[in-house]
Amino acid sequence: MKTSIQQCNNYLTNNLLVALLVALITTVSSCSSDDHVNSPTINYTTVENLLTDIDFQGYAIVTKNGNDLVRQGFGLANESTALPQDYNLAYRIGSVTKTLTAAAMVQLKRDGLITSFNQTLDEFDAEFPNGNQITITQLLSHQSGIPDYQFIVEEAYEQGATLDEEDIYEVVIEMISENGLNFTPGSNKQYSNSNFLIAALLVQELSQMSYHEYIQQNIFSPLEIANTYKGTNAIDSNTHAEGYKNGNINSTYPMTIAFGVGDFSSTPKDMETWVNAVKTNWFTEAEKAEIFAEDVPSGYVDFGLGWFTTQEGNTTLYWHGGDINGYWSMIGFIPEYNATIVLLSNKQDDTGTQRNTIIEQLLTNEFN
Repeated sequence: MKTSIQQCNNYLTNNLLVALLVALITTVSSCSSDDHVNSPTINYTTVENLLTDIDFQGYAIVTKNGNDLVRQGFGLANESTALPQDYNLAYRIGSVTKTLTAAAMVQLKRDGLITSFNQTLDEFDAEFPNGNQITITQLLSHQSGIPDYQFIVEEAYEQGATLDEEDIYEVVIEMISENGLNFTPGSNKQYSNSNFLIAALLVQELSQMSYHEYIQQNIFSPLEIANTYKGTNAIDSNTHAEGYKNGNINSTYPMTIAFGVGDFSSTPKDMETWVNAVKTNWFTEAEKAEIFAEDVPSGYVDFGLGWFTTQEGNTTLYWHGGDINGYWSMIGFIPEYNATIVLLSNKQDDTGTQRNTIIEQLLTNEFN
């Protein structure tokens, strides 16, 4: 990763930006939009009724034992042109991107570019602060203690700064150098986008190809995933659902900020292909044992390597959600019922509530 760091001349010479970032560190705390919250019980007869009742807008797929519980669009993909939601339409997927970044790290291990997930960051960048304490496992399971850069860099962007992923890496280093880690690595768990930006940079550095090209070559092409791609700051409304928040179009985002963290757009078809691959044989059994958190108590959620585990009684849901301007998403699977879940929404009004309501209602009423 050292080669990439040496290219960050713009950041290193911008003292004003450094001062802004250091000042913001003391006022912004990291958080997870995927935090689990309780939601009210809803009486419904079908999954379609549930999604209609909570005003879900987007495309939904829920299968159980090979049968569809729902497979359809809700609302419009573009309210100006009356474009319908569609199985082959693109949506921003936000942090669902992290499942792909984690898979790329597994591929690095297959390729012999890393030897173990217990390797520490100082092996790749000797100058990374506290790098000798942070393992790849801790990085991918949010146990590193590395603070989240997202809100700080978004604020810098609003102030006119232009940062690429390598600049943001330097921001993360500056945050740690000024204020330390949020906790001793391995002693706690706290969702942080910084973990996956670092992982994506590792993919680039070790593979000697771009992060997106590595995923294309090793995941998308073999699985014939044809319409998942690095998102652009502004969407193409002919092939992409428009994003909305509070009734207004909200589809633009500086995608460099989401590098390896939330920068992909995808279709329901491609995400269904990806979930089914993960559910079956994309990972070996040995790899699954490392990736998915096990022995989670009923009623709890835990981090694995790029995937959450939610346990409800004897039912286990492996999943990840995502949020980005105007959109929210969720993909997951339930092995006990051979179930696949793909939810891609272009309405960001009640993101956490909608996602958690759907999870709770499905686990309570459909998969128990």
